[in-house]
Amino acid sequence: MVKHVILWQLKDELSDAEKAAVKAGIKEGLEGLAGKIPGLVEVHVNINGLPSSTADLMLDTTFESAEALKGYSTHPAHVAVADGKVRPYTKARFCLDYEVSY
Repeated sequence: MVKHVILWQLKDELSDAEKAAVKAGIKEGLEGLAGKIPGLVEVHVNINGLPSSTADLMLDTTFESAEALKGYSTHPAHVAVADGKVRPYTKARFCLDYEVSY
């Protein structure tokens, strides 16, 4: 199994209401990929960080393998969400991919 964790910071110029709408849209879009991408085992988006957080939201995904993660990165459904709901509104992205054994 491979974990793929992303932390994003939203653009500063977004109002609080816009940030809430953007976070909800990202959550809906990414969690909506469940069952559509080969090898994607779990997908969760956390949009309710505590005030002590330095990121606005987090993607936590599990894949069957590194190859499945690679396929996800170029899958048209993922690219559509990334290009339409994520990239236009984020200023910073941090990624950690790692292997796990359960």
